[in-house]
Amino acid sequence: MEKENLEVKPAVEEQQESTDMIASAKEQADRLKRENDRKQELLDREEALMARQALSGRAEGGKQEEKPAKLTDKEYAEAMEKGEVNPLAEDGFI
Repeated sequence: MEKENLEVKPAVEEQQESTDMIASAKEQADRLKRENDRKQELLDREEALMARQALSGRAEGGKQEEKPAKLTDKEYAEAMEKGEVNPLAEDGFI
């Protein structure tokens, strides 16, 4: 009789373990779905913000860099003596 009781216990434990695994998997799937929904909401908000910026004229795409002021010959010579300018870099050799 003791052997019969031992054989029944593992089957019950296996069944309980499998139901625990199924419940855990369902919980993780629900959590993943909530996070995916949250991510989609944030992406929708970001897309709307980018569209609003593009329509308002403040999008980053159309900005042009400000060109540095052109130095006079005298200023350029003084800057070259100080080592502030590199004539090779300006000509495209470096």
